[in-house]
Amino acid sequence: MTVPPPRSGRSGGAALAAALVGSALAILPPVAGEGPPGRTLPAEAVDAQDVITPIPASLGADPDRVALGRMLFSDTRLSRGGDRACITCHDIRSNGASAVARNLTTDGTPLPRNTPTAFNAALSFRLGWAGDIPSLPDQAEIALTHPEFLGGSWPRILAVIRADPALDGPFWAAYGRDADRAAVIDAINSFERSLLTPDSRFDRWLRGDTHALTGAERAGYALFQGIGCAACHQGVNVGGNLFEKVGIFVTIPNRAAEVLRVPSLRNVAVTAPYFDDGGVATLPEAVRLMARAQLGRELTDAQAASIVAFLGTLTGSYEGRPLTAPAAPQP
Repeated sequence: MTVPPPRSGRSGGAALAAALVGSALAILPPVAGEGPPGRTLPAEAVDAQDVITPIPASLGADPDRVALGRMLFSDTRLSRGGDRACITCHDIRSNGASAVARNLTTDGTPLPRNTPTAFNAALSFRLGWAGDIPSLPDQAEIALTHPEFLGGSWPRILAVIRADPALDGPFWAAYGRDADRAAVIDAINSFERSLLTPDSRFDRWLRGDTHALTGAERAGYALFQGIGCAACHQGVNVGGNLFEKVGIFVTIPNRAAEVLRVPSLRNVAVTAPYFDDGGVATLPEAVRLMARAQLGRELTDAQAASIVAFLGTLTGSYEGRPLTAPAAPQP
């Protein structure tokens, strides 16, 4: 297969992606000043914004509630055993997830699926690999109380918060009342809405920085778009806004075909291992497998490397620090 050259017009894949991108944009507030004043965007970047849009700097979360949610996100006292918190599996000090294929439940057995990153989760239309979690509040309820995650109970969670002046006082300041179930969930969700990773090199290129990408990375994006990856991986989260059958052309070995939420490719270069079972260790291998299963294409090593080069430009920053892969688990 010949690698298609960069195009100044829209390909068929770009046209389809442009039609789909509206579902992702619908969840976002208008963002002012997408590019520097007076800067004319290159034609390539203009076309690309029909497919992928930059991550906004903020979703407007209340700072006091964000601060509360940050404390709760790391508070092990909310769990049944007092030994785990949201950050245990969603390590926001690295990639918002973990380095293992599947984290362990409270009883020590592996979870059914790989842990997705918490970064940019607020930009997805539904949550969980199966897309079976409708919203951030639903996700927080599940994480806090289901036995396979934190396994907490609301009477204990609220008792811990109300007995701690470092939490009780800020709850009164932020909500004007004692901590209750709705306020706890809202505080955690406020923090999760702040977990955005803007300022990736690709986003800087979209906004008009012609030096943000190399020629090889732009060629990787052209290939990503040209072979059809962008038909599913598009919008502000480069995915996360529709469902798709896994294994359209070829069934993935050792698994049944099923319909899953298309995952976001934001920060994908630092969120190995890949897929819902964490069964693929490297990004080139994941790219080749998806091309085969979803597009019916066999990529050469050079083509896979080209797409991987583009995907590396989607790594953003949190609190001014580029995301990184977590340390490998100890044997």
